[in-house]
Amino acid sequence: MPSVTLKPGREKSVLRHHPWIFSGAIEKIEGTPGVGETVEVRASSGSPLAWGAYSPQSQIAVRLWSLDPEQPITPTLFRARLDRALAVRRDLGFYPDPNILSSSRVTPHASLSSYRLVNAESDFLPGLIVDRYRDYLVCQFLSAGAEHWKPEIVKLLDELVPNTGIYERSDVDVRQKEGLAPITGVLSGDPPPDLIEIQENDCRFAVDVQRGHKTGFYLDQRDNRALLAEYSRDREVLNCFAYTGAFGVWALKGGAAKVTNIESSAGLLELAQRNLELNQLDTAKVEHVTGDVFQVLRHYRDSRRQFDLIALDPPKFAESRSQVERAARGYKDINLLAFKLLRPGGVLFTCSCSGLIPPDLFQKIVADAALDANREAQIIRRLTQAADHPVALNFPEGEYLKGLVCRV
Repeated sequence: MPSVTLKPGREKSVLRHHPWIFSGAIEKIEGTPGVGETVEVRASSGSPLAWGAYSPQSQIAVRLWSLDPEQPITPTLFRARLDRALAVRRDLGFYPDPNILSSSRVTPHASLSSYRLVNAESDFLPGLIVDRYRDYLVCQFLSAGAEHWKPEIVKLLDELVPNTGIYERSDVDVRQKEGLAPITGVLSGDPPPDLIEIQENDCRFAVDVQRGHKTGFYLDQRDNRALLAEYSRDREVLNCFAYTGAFGVWALKGGAAKVTNIESSAGLLELAQRNLELNQLDTAKVEHVTGDVFQVLRHYRDSRRQFDLIALDPPKFAESRSQVERAARGYKDINLLAFKLLRPGGVLFTCSCSGLIPPDLFQKIVADAALDANREAQIIRRLTQAADHPVALNFPEGEYLKGLVCRV
């Protein structure tokens, strides 16, 4: 069995159960492990510590599968990990217990048809994302190890989760760091339709799982959308980076007087319009604007247009540590513009999904933006990802989504 031996002192992160071993922590490699192959992780003394998946092209050279040196890495391990992930969702009321489907028990999330089933490292399955959209499962295999075990994982998902089909959306940049090519397609069962209609509590959305962002929809923002509705009554709402208009739909459900959606893609705004119609909302209250959000907001600033509530949910600005400084400038710029566009008493929902931007840095960026805009603001709520996107205590990097609700 190939092995990696760590430099003296570098076993501390393993002993603290962190799932990543960086290439700089490795003293030597014995054997010739292939991409994604299982390796034994040893302390500098030679004593065994864990098992992990080897990724020679990534700075994260090993992602740990197990901290038990006596536990073999077999499909049995993956079955146990998937069972545990499903149990978490079952306990939280997302995933129905097959033993109570015919009972009168109502789960807290019974009105949801889509949610995350597996959240990678935070579900002890590094690099594996599984989202459920009604009867379809959509997967991302983001690491060399997850890719290596893909056939076994797909087979287990078919056995454990009733579905019509399993579709892959491993078309993300992070795979390049693992030496993997982007790939999409059917893994099992039937291909998904062009659009899947999902239920999110009181709202319905048409989702394109084959071509949409991430696995098709921003499931992690579910709770934050519902919260925005609570602040929307009689307000004029600006929904930036609107994607398919989910924040706008929830704003109208909350009684917004008007919603303006800004999105760079006209095609996505067509889907946003469809989502309004799905929910039988007054489309006369909605303005769709196709364009670059930064440029549109500067135009609104120059024309002295103002709003009562602004939602900022931009895409990830930082893909690597070398991009953090540039990303910080981008977040400050967009928040500065938003503060200038808010009426006194207005509310800003501002988010970052860049995992490399920690919450304290994000708060500082937003505070600096308010200062430069000559606005006083208070944090009245903090935002994070929904409960079906748990964060393992030993893996703080899993808390990628952070946000603030600020009153101006």
